[in-house]
Parts: sequence; structure tokens; C-alpha cells
Amino acid sequence: MDDVLRLAFEATLAFRHSLPERPVGVQASQASLHAALGAPLTDQGEPAATVIADLVRNADAGIVAEPGPRYFGFVIGGSSEAAMAADWLTTAWDQNAGLYACAPALSVVEDICAGWVVDLLGLPTQSSVGFVTGCQMAHFTCIAAARNELLRRVGWDVEQEGLHGSPHIHVVVGDEVHVTVPRALRFAGLGAGRMLRVPVDGQGRMIAAELTNTLAMLDGPVLVCAQVGNVNTGAIDPIDEIAKACAGHNTWLHVDGAFGLWAAAVPSMRHAVKGIERADSWATDAHKWLNVPYDSGLAIVKDARAHRAAMTASAAYLIQSTGDAVRDAVDWVPEFSRRGRGFPIYAQLRTLGRAGLAELIANSCALARRAADGLAAIPGAEVLNEIALNQILVRFTPSAGGDADAFTRRVVEGVQEEGTCWLSGSSWHGVAVMRMSISGQDTTEVDIDRSVAAIRAVAFAAMASPEFRQGERL
Repeated sequence: MDDVLRLAFEATLAFRHSLPERPVGVQASQASLHAALGAPLTDQGEPAATVIADLVRNADAGIVAEPGPRYFGFVIGGSSEAAMAADWLTTAWDQNAGLYACAPALSVVEDICAGWVVDLLGLPTQSSVGFVTGCQMAHFTCIAAARNELLRRVGWDVEQEGLHGSPHIHVVVGDEVHVTVPRALRFAGLGAGRMLRVPVDGQGRMIAAELTNTLAMLDGPVLVCAQVGNVNTGAIDPIDEIAKACAGHNTWLHVDGAFGLWAAAVPSMRHAVKGIERADSWATDAHKWLNVPYDSGLAIVKDARAHRAAMTASAAYLIQSTGDAVRDAVDWVPEFSRRGRGFPIYAQLRTLGRAGLAELIANSCALARRAADGLAAIPGAEVLNEIALNQILVRFTPSAGGDADAFTRRVVEGVQEEGTCWLSGSSWHGVAVMRMSISGQDTTEVDIDRSVAAIRAVAFAAMASPEFRQGERL
């Protein structure tokens, strides 16, 4: 066992030390990876050390440097040393997080972390927290609690009677709602196709006056889903105005804060999320801006009773607590068996402290502004969004005119192939864009400047290609 674990440990150190200079993207094709990793499964098995050594060697070319300082694709944070070490311990301890009886230390740690998170984000102190896989399951957990409570208020017990024949719940979202919200609505039986979409402004923020008009036309229970951090622009809905619009109706206000919710932990940024505490539930990720390993999300619900009622389960063979003094995780998440997600969060929050967490978030936003300024200086490049948080959208136009969509896609593909950094392409308001998300705690100004220079070089090279070689070059 010692030899096998030592081999894995040394490979881990080698990978982590390689990150500052490692090409960020994949360096192998799907076919070559399959050829390297694929083999007939033997009857008798193989020595563990051989398997691990082969895995390290043959998987390497297909490992994306997501924990590195220049990975800007999607909103994916890195993983700090403390959080990664705690995650190793989580695996070694192999605690089943479902019950206190199976994992007493983890139960206490997650209870402590729940209090820390609620306090850091300025949410109501009585709020309950479930440690889930990510924001997708956080949405489902919160929406299940909302569904149950909204129907309870009109006399329907959805836990016993189901949704067949139940009063209708109206679901109201912004027009640029993230895909995980309608998916969670499907899981909860509320139907993605029945959403009512409220118009948004040019940055994707829900227009509160339009929400007011929509609510005025509805009878019965209403679930309103707002967002803090548009997936493309980073824009933040006017939560305080939205909460005011919801007041006086039978509503539940849920906030999609997959990454943006952490702005509430930064004193200088709290004004941007004014009114966040007035919502009824919040979903966020820890494996994004908090920089803990996958998978790690948080479902937070103001009404702990509604949260627990939607999730809990019991059986005669289980050893469960009967009061609030002991935390059984099965009361707060959809899973019975799961890993101890609270340990890495505990380690990361203790290591960062309040000031460190605030600095991590604020620094990412400052680096996003620096990157936007550098990209805007490239001839033919246009930054399309206000830099509200850590998201940047850029469009490239050939200097002599031509197909800007095709040119933008070419630049994105070229950057991904070049390897200095990795970012994604997207479509926003009907046009092709390059999308950068700056979330890793190890990213520095040097990384930003190096990445901007690489993007500039790729844009120059794309202009020199036969497809775009028209008139003057960039």
C-alpha cells in the first residue's frame, strides 16, 4: 500500500509543479488516448503499482491544466493546497456522510462550515445548508424546498400526494437564466417549458419593473429565480428591487449564485448584491471561486423546516438523530451516501480567513478588468460586457471587414491549440464571442499579461491566413 500511495503522491506533486508552464489544453486526440488507456480487462487483475504508473503515464496528455493559473474556460476555479490535502484525507478516511453515526467528525465540520458560509455571505443566521455535488443539485434541493413550502401554504402536501392534481406553481425567471435552473425544474416535476421569462437589459440583468408587471398578472404560488453572476457577462440582477417586487405575493425567491454569490463576502462589493439576504434560498458552488476540488456545491435555505421536509428520509435500520443538536446530512441533501465534502471547504475557509477570501474574489475581479483592458487594445477586438465580476466577452473583427463570427471562432480555436491559456467560445445575443472566466486563486498579473499577448499573437496569425488575408493586417 505504501508504495502505491507514494507513487500517486509523487505523480501529484509532479503535476502540480508543472502547472505554471504546462500547456493548458489537451495534448492528445481522443483516438490516441483510447489507444494508450484501453486494454482488455484481464481475468486475474494486475499489480496496483503497475496500474497507477500506467494511468499516470498514459492519461497525462489528456489532462487539462484546470487547476493552473491560466485556465479561463467556463467558470472553473483551481484547488488550493489546503483544500486538496483535506480532499486526500477525505478519501483516506472514507466516511459516509449521510449520518452522524457514520461520520461524527464530518457532521460537526459541516455544521461549522454551514455557520461560516451563512455568516460570510451575510445571510439569515437560521438558514440551513446542504453540501451537494454542485450548483445543479443545489438548485434542485432549493427548488424542491420551494415547491413543498409554496404548496403547503395553499393546503397541499406534495410529499404525500405528489404533484398530480396539485395547485399550479408559476415559475418566473430572467430571460438569460442559466441552463441548470430549468434542468432543476424538470427534476422537481415543475416543467422547464412552463417558465415565464422576464425581459433583461443589455447585460442580462432581470428588469425589476417587468417582474412587477408579470407578478401582477399571476394568481397562486410563484417561484421567482434571480441570478447573481450572469454566466456570460457576470452581471448581477437587482436583487433588492426583485425582493421588493416579490413582497406581498405568495412567492419564493431563489438566487442562482453559482459563482457570483461569493461577492457578498467582499466588503467593497456588498453593495452590488444589496438585498441578497431577502431571498428564500441560494445556490452556489465551492469548486468555482472558493477553489476547492470537485465536486462541491452548497444549497442554502432560509426556512430550515422547509429544507428538511423536502429532503429527509428515515428507515428502521438507520441510526438518526431526533432533534437539532446532531446533524444528519441526509436531512439536507438528495443523497444518502456521499463523500465528506465539508472537509475541503473547512480547510480552505480556515486557511483563507475572512480577509483571504475577500482578497481572492476581489483579485479575480481586478485581473478580469486588467485582461479586458489588454484585450480591448488589440486592433479589431471589442470587449462587449461591463466587467461586473470575473467574466469577459470579446469579439474580433477582421481589419478589412468580413465574417466576424468566423474570425472570432478562429481566434478561440487558435488560442486553445497554442496552449498558453485556455478559454472558451460562446454565442451571446446572436454573435460569436470569446469568453474568459478568471476564477483561480493562483492567477497573477503576469499570467494575465502573458495570456493577452498570446491571444494577440493568435489574432495576428489568423489574419495572415488565406481565409482572412484581405487588405491591411491587424
